[in-house]
Amino acid sequence: MANITAAMVKELRETTGAGMMDCKGALNETDGNMEAAVDWLRKKGLAKAAKKAGRVAAEGLVAVESAGRHAAIVEVNSETDFVARNDGFQAFVREAAKLALNTDGTLEGLQAAKFPGESVTVADKLQSLIATIGENMNLRRVAKLEVPHGLIASYVHSQVSEGLGKIGVLVALESEGDVEALATLGRQLAMHVAATNPVALDASGVDQATLERESNILREKNAGKPDHVLQKIVESGLKTYYKEVTLLEQPFVHDGSKTVTQVLKEAESKAGKPVKLTGFVRFALGEGIEKEEGPDFATEVAQQAGRA
Repeated sequence: MANITAAMVKELRETTGAGMMDCKGALNETDGNMEAAVDWLRKKGLAKAAKKAGRVAAEGLVAVESAGRHAAIVEVNSETDFVARNDGFQAFVREAAKLALNTDGTLEGLQAAKFPGESVTVADKLQSLIATIGENMNLRRVAKLEVPHGLIASYVHSQVSEGLGKIGVLVALESEGDVEALATLGRQLAMHVAATNPVALDASGVDQATLERESNILREKNAGKPDHVLQKIVESGLKTYYKEVTLLEQPFVHDGSKTVTQVLKEAESKAGKPVKLTGFVRFALGEGIEKEEGPDFATEVAQQAGRA
């Protein structure tokens, strides 16, 4: 019998997109013959996942999993919303979120984690699911939040099942105060983040390139004015921008007369201790993915008629 090396398994996996254990099994079955192993996987229906890898996967689900002072959020994409309603797909996404709680918070760490009850990794399990369901899928991103004391609140918008939906939010509240009061506040803040989509916690977290772009827009709109006047306009404009896009300065969606910072300060009396919002994560399904635009219905009908 041929000596099946890790390099051979890796090469076959990259060629076919099949799972690691399936590739190892194929090489064992074909005495290390690479071409025969590819054919073996194709006959078993395990190599077809690679053929789907180029198709855009912008549907799917976002999942959140919370365990008090730490929580995780993941996004897993599929090609169609129909697959997102598949029980097997939902079970995979839910399990991925649970596993993420005990990883390092990176995508690589989650992909390499062992899938419960099976001798495969999360990445391998996903490849197997692709082969079974017949659509391209992608474990796109993962994030974790932790606090030494307090809690991580969560919220799922457009929920299709417990902890699964189209938008997922985590909010970190650091406090030694009453947990029930913190939980109520945290859920309200998570709903706020889902609705307003802030770009950062405060001004210090706004990307420098974004600030440059906003500043340039203000300068161009006020071109021709003296430099000292232009500088004041830019400073004032950025202050307004911060109020719109940074979480702590935004008007609270549940009471527009107060900022989130003011709401946190008022919450201290109910919690009995200082309350600090230390971070948040918001995943909206498919954001940033360029979807392929197919022909509209009328055009599609006309194309079909022309081929008839």
